[in-house]
Amino acid sequence: MSARAPRLIALVAGGLAGAVAAFPALGQDAPPEQRRTESVTVTARKQAESLQTVPVTVTAVGGADLDRFQYDKIEDVVTRIPTLNVQIGGSGSGAQLSLRGVGSSNISAAFDSAVALDFDGVQVSTMRILQSGFMDVQQIEVLKGPQSLYFGKSASGGVLSIKSKNPTPDWEYGGKVAYEIEERGYTLEAYTSGPITDTLGIRLAARFNDIEKLLYNTAPVADPKRGEQNINARATFQLDPSDNFSANLKLNYVRHENDGGIFFAVNDCGANGRPDEIYLLSGGFVVPPGYGCDSSGKTYFLPDIAPPLAIQSPAEAPEPGSNNGVPYGVATTLFAILKMDWEISDSLTLTSVTGYVDQSAQDQDEYSYGGLLNGVSFGVGTGLTDHQLEQFSQELRLASDFNGPFNFMLGAFYETRHSEFNTGQQAVNISLVGRDPVTGNTFDWYKRHITNGDAFSVFGSASFDITDRLELSGGLRWTKEKKTNNILVPYVHTFLSSGPAFIDSGFDSGPIRFKDDNFSPEVTLSYQATDDINFYGSFKTGFKSGGIDNSALPSSNLLGFASDDPAVREATANALIYRSETAKGGEIGMKSQWADQTVTLNLAGYYYVFDDLQVQNFDAVAIQFATSNAGEVTTKGLDLDLAWVTPVDGLRLFGALAYTDAKYTDFFDSNPNNDPAIDDDLNGRSVARAPKWAGNIGADLRIPVGNAWELGITGNIQFSGKYFTNEDSFDDIVQSSYVTFDLAVSIGDPDGTWQLAVIGTNLTDELYVQTSGGRPFLAPPGNVRGLPAGDDQILNYNRGRQLAIEASFKF
Repeated sequence: MSARAPRLIALVAGGLAGAVAAFPALGQDAPPEQRRTESVTVTARKQAESLQTVPVTVTAVGGADLDRFQYDKIEDVVTRIPTLNVQIGGSGSGAQLSLRGVGSSNISAAFDSAVALDFDGVQVSTMRILQSGFMDVQQIEVLKGPQSLYFGKSASGGVLSIKSKNPTPDWEYGGKVAYEIEERGYTLEAYTSGPITDTLGIRLAARFNDIEKLLYNTAPVADPKRGEQNINARATFQLDPSDNFSANLKLNYVRHENDGGIFFAVNDCGANGRPDEIYLLSGGFVVPPGYGCDSSGKTYFLPDIAPPLAIQSPAEAPEPGSNNGVPYGVATTLFAILKMDWEISDSLTLTSVTGYVDQSAQDQDEYSYGGLLNGVSFGVGTGLTDHQLEQFSQELRLASDFNGPFNFMLGAFYETRHSEFNTGQQAVNISLVGRDPVTGNTFDWYKRHITNGDAFSVFGSASFDITDRLELSGGLRWTKEKKTNNILVPYVHTFLSSGPAFIDSGFDSGPIRFKDDNFSPEVTLSYQATDDINFYGSFKTGFKSGGIDNSALPSSNLLGFASDDPAVREATANALIYRSETAKGGEIGMKSQWADQTVTLNLAGYYYVFDDLQVQNFDAVAIQFATSNAGEVTTKGLDLDLAWVTPVDGLRLFGALAYTDAKYTDFFDSNPNNDPAIDDDLNGRSVARAPKWAGNIGADLRIPVGNAWELGITGNIQFSGKYFTNEDSFDDIVQSSYVTFDLAVSIGDPDGTWQLAVIGTNLTDELYVQTSGGRPFLAPPGNVRGLPAGDDQILNYNRGRQLAIEASFKF
């Protein structure tokens, strides 16, 4: 943590304390029950329980807090949850979530996320749905640590759960209009909710968001502004035909469009202090970089595709092909959720949750991150991606509610998934020599990865009240997953396929198979010391399935699939397979409320060991992704959440503090391509995006103005210590400590009938590096051109300052 962070926090805390002291008379006559901390309900164990009694480390952010700061994207929520890290990307999986230093790469569409994404009870395998943000949210819950017992697959690091609002018993109408000044964006949002009949309710909500300038591009392109458009629409139906049966159907439509897959990517000149040339065709073609050495986050250089490369993409590639060299991105998601509850008896409830996801996403950008030749934008390394995903899941749960000391839950889960990840690439850029003489194409190849996966699991949990205050709970989940991948290469440029290094057009690997199964036990002991103090300790395990890498180049390395020798075919397949990821450990915690429930203090300590953590790095010289399993990662630390409904009427304080110690604790070969300049073994080094200290402190103040208005002031300060930004070496770029500040001021009707607000997030315009990696097409040491060895890095930053004016209404 920087020296200024504690001073700034102390200053704000002192100011808040001064505000309390300055208004000693306010709120003193309010009854104690009106000043108590609001009760929060969570579903951390797949049933409604109080946040203060459930023996799980979970942080909840309510819809009202999200609205106050116009938080409509998941990366905004990190200011309230210190150990959560979010990076939104364009290609690959589309986003990255990590908790307590544990996450999965966003550059691979093959990985499931180590932090499961749960939408209204259905786990979604695609992170691209996060690109468009969210709307009409009731609550966001972040469950920390392995959650495999209740959430199953891909919850080895935790769960991010988003819960949307449901139909209301009476008719409501609402909406808002907002204009963001810094990025020149506006948002329109509206909803209607109420009963159609005595047994059927409906809620319709929609949001349109248009941002003109997420970043300003300094490359000589037709439109230097890069922005995005987002459409979110949801129809929710609530059916209650009888006292013992209910059904809830949610139909979601999400569309995200942008001006390319790359956002907030800045070139850093590395240790040699100069922008490195773009080194192509073994030095046969070298392009000046075009950018300078300002990596402060204020200068972005992202060219369009070089004219010789933009002429023609393969016929199999996604429309509109190369788009005349202009980067673009579009993703459409249809998402349906059906939840049914049937009370079989007074003490047994059967729950069914069905989920269906259909997603189509295409994007193109130039992954040289530079290139300027004779004053012409000259981007190379084009990636043209088409990702099709269809997912169906079904979960059944039978839960008891006996009056006695024993209760249970039994469940079964099934998921089937079909994924096609198709790419037209220019990793060699051979068309700088000449177009394909047979097809006229100017791409190197077109490659398809078709993956089919099935997951099945059964689980059971039980709780037993040893005494009125002591509860023992736990359970076991058994999971079996299998995946099949086919690599198809319909097209390879003739200049490449005619040599020994690449395969011919029409290649088909045949099925590459992976399967694994796992037992994930969990046990928890909780003690309700008083009505307001609860202690708990738990042992937990986690599991995330392995799979088949989808970043293999169509090189001669794949020829082993055509071998007559089964051992050769198996070895070729095994080179693309990464192992499953497992976790084991536990935590102890205390949840408490004090001073007549006006102060909430929750504290948890944890220790987990992750085996075979799935990692993907990039070799900037060989232009090759390296997928591997880190031998072992140990993460331990403390989480503190605090809230105080002060004696000052309308003043609420909140905050969180996290200490995280996450390190590689066994041999980890971060450089399977064996670059002698890189230290292979990261054993003992901290993992990426895991600051030792992080936290936030904030205040919310509601002040009556006359008899009809209310003034609202909400502020939040987030601070973070330094952390590594990549997983390559001990010399990776380290982000120094930083502080950000959000402030929202509103005036309106106390009941929310209308409100005007000015909302500022990251007001100090603090830019920090989330991830980093070598810039593609670096010159190797001892190259034929006599150029210095390239060491430029790509730094992926957060969004800068946002300042919005918002008008909202509800009646």
